[in-house]
Amino acid sequence: MKLTLTFLVAIASSVSATVLNDKRDAFSDQALSVHNSYRAQYGAGALTYDNNLAAGAASYAAQCNFAHSGGNFGENLFASSGSGATINNAVDSWMAEAAQYDYNNPGFSAATGHFTQVVWKASTNLGCASQQCTTGSPFGSGEWTNILCRYTPPGNFEGQFPENVGRPQ
Repeated sequence: MKLTLTFLVAIASSVSATVLNDKRDAFSDQALSVHNSYRAQYGAGALTYDNNLAAGAASYAAQCNFAHSGGNFGENLFASSGSGATINNAVDSWMAEAAQYDYNNPGFSAATGHFTQVVWKASTNLGCASQQCTTGSPFGSGEWTNILCRYTPPGNFEGQFPENVGRPQ
């Protein structure tokens, strides 16, 4: 009887730990899916979703401050007035910069930095967050959506663009 009870407690503890550590939801699944779909088009490997990066992103997004946080990771920001913006809107916006990237002169540009971070081959982990905000709007006032994604290792290092930003396949 004692052995059975111990076994049941061990199973319950294991199930509880699994639920607590699995913080993936539809948003994080979609964030990972859209990133990996684009990355595959540029010869970059699939990212792994990182709950710690996501938790940090959520904490920062909740501050409703549309500015880079300055952490030790890559970070892409997206803002949309009103509500209803999705992670797909954010990543599509970042990827639209690809049309301006100069493969014959690879390097950093403010006009393409979001794109290059998304497809940066050396980045392996991703965490994203979305927050509806009523303060700190980059649009002046009113409700807005604050979406940000963080990447490790970070990308956009000068001198490393040729090997980390592939041409579309």
